[in-house]
Amino acid sequence: MQRDAAALRAALADLGQRSLVRRRRVGVPAGVANFCGNDYLGLKDHPEVLRAFTEAASKHGVGSGASHLVTGHGPEHEALEAELAAFTGRERALVFSTGYMANLGVIGALADQKSVIVSDKLNHASLIDAGRLCGGEVRRYRHADFTHAEELLAVSESPTRLVVTDGVFSMDGDLAPLPELAAAAREHRAWLVVDDAHGLGVIGKTGRGSCEHFGLGVDDVPVLVGTFGKAFGTFGAFAAGDADLIEFLVQKSRTYTYTTALPPAVAAATRAALRVSERESWRREKVLALARRFRAAVATAGVKVGLEGVAAGASATSIVPLILGEADRALSVSRQLEDKGFLVAAIRPPTVPAGTARLRITFSAAHEEAQVDALADALAGVLAT
Repeated sequence: MQRDAAALRAALADLGQRSLVRRRRVGVPAGVANFCGNDYLGLKDHPEVLRAFTEAASKHGVGSGASHLVTGHGPEHEALEAELAAFTGRERALVFSTGYMANLGVIGALADQKSVIVSDKLNHASLIDAGRLCGGEVRRYRHADFTHAEELLAVSESPTRLVVTDGVFSMDGDLAPLPELAAAAREHRAWLVVDDAHGLGVIGKTGRGSCEHFGLGVDDVPVLVGTFGKAFGTFGAFAAGDADLIEFLVQKSRTYTYTTALPPAVAAATRAALRVSERESWRREKVLALARRFRAAVATAGVKVGLEGVAAGASATSIVPLILGEADRALSVSRQLEDKGFLVAAIRPPTVPAGTARLRITFSAAHEEAQVDALADALAGVLAT
């Protein structure tokens, strides 16, 4: 774009005409129930998590003061990494400052200009950008189509191949076909990289995420990425795998090397959140039960949610998409729901493909059944008008 203020104004006006301007919201209005956040287990305000944060801040200060490889890596980071490795059933884990940086750092370290990255078309933006920035050849397969992914792997002669996918897709709430992708990656000697940001803590028998849900281990999914800002209610991210992988990332991941380490207090709070998530398993059970309750309620009201071809109630996750089509309609329904006391943000392109603007409805253990029922009633009423 030209360095021209008029050109910027014209571009902004064009976004406005297409209902694609995004506005920052300063908090959630009083009396409005938030059904679009990612605090799935309701841990961001948990007393034990808050106490761990404040005590660590008093002891270590509010910042780490440097990158991990200088002096920023402290005892809270070291303990968190050990606990994450145990939680995920892997030899080691590595803490990154954000989930975006984790994906860029992992893929940037493993792939180069001679690599082939086979990537789901609906992957998170950080995975898409990681493929672009590493300079490798990115081949996108049809969403969740493991047969197409294997076809793209089979015709590649690159010595380094990566299969990259979300575990739970953040905008659709569906699960990647990990067993089939793992088999394809193993057959073609490719790395399988799974970003399980929206699965860890929520799905699986003990909340270990998509891998546990499918019964897959480190041999099936050698590179696992997770975040703390979803189910665990804090901030930051990690990658987990065998010892050699993590040591390689320490040496080669630019987004790990060249940024300030996560504040120790955040690491301490995350350690507390991990403990609570394991001890209070009712949180995981509750959020999934609430999501099932909502799907059943809107189905009874004749409202179709979820992906085409997926029956209501079939999803095992806490994310329920309501596809509305055009951006202006999604905005209108979102505003009407807010007037009724429910915050459900409109998700529009480029976050989702053109023609699939939606409400992304999410559930938390902090919600109650009465709120979920009221949301279902309000949504049915808005869509009927």
